[in-house]
Amino acid sequence: MLLLAWPCVALHALPVAGRMPAGQLAPAPPPRLYIAGEPSAPSSMVENGEIVGRNTDKVREIMRRAGIQYGIDLLPWKRAYTLVQSRPDMCVFAASRTPEREKLFKWVGPLDEAEWTFYGLAEHRFSLTTLEDARRLRIGTYNGDARDEFLRTRGFHVDPAPNDMTNASKLLMGRIDIWPIALRAGSPPIDQPEWHGRIVPLYTFNRVGISLACNPAVPDTLIEQMNAALESMRRDGIIAKIEKKYEHWGE
Repeated sequence: MLLLAWPCVALHALPVAGRMPAGQLAPAPPPRLYIAGEPSAPSSMVENGEIVGRNTDKVREIMRRAGIQYGIDLLPWKRAYTLVQSRPDMCVFAASRTPEREKLFKWVGPLDEAEWTFYGLAEHRFSLTTLEDARRLRIGTYNGDARDEFLRTRGFHVDPAPNDMTNASKLLMGRIDIWPIALRAGSPPIDQPEWHGRIVPLYTFNRVGISLACNPAVPDTLIEQMNAALESMRRDGIIAKIEKKYEHWGE
């Protein structure tokens, strides 16, 4: 009996693999965020099987410096914007930070700045020198976009489409009068072969910061870490380096 009892005592004295000693808590797993961007080159796109881009690279560097684990994906904007409002571990980019959205999210940014410009037909017959002049016009927007929210809440006549580029066709067919486009601040006007010389910029009516918008359940500590990381990127020049990398993309 003694020979049989000794191994039992010894086994009880040994710690069980993977079990913490009594009274000691296991360390919490590192926080993980799910981040989604909109397919919109050169801000966010897939190249050689990897999600990259001017704002994507900024977000990745923010996460690296903040020491936050994350997964990243590209989704249609309407889907991403709807999902981030219900998923507590999610952030989306690049979101326009407007008064309508301010209290819906916690913000990291700005990553960039954009100018909202009305485009229209070159042969248009109306005057457009103030935002108020657009009140009598049909404005082509798209579902879930900040420009749609901005104009809709102010009582303008908006005609939303499933995606933004549909508005070019609507404009050429005379179904809308103007089309608000978000352009990176200081960038040249957009132009496409199919509408070259026919669709032109008419009036810039707003300037907004472009940021990472996070579900309100994301802890404040993480938001602070990400904003601190972004500020350090501004100080040490990495923001300028990333922007220079994509300066001539698509040329």
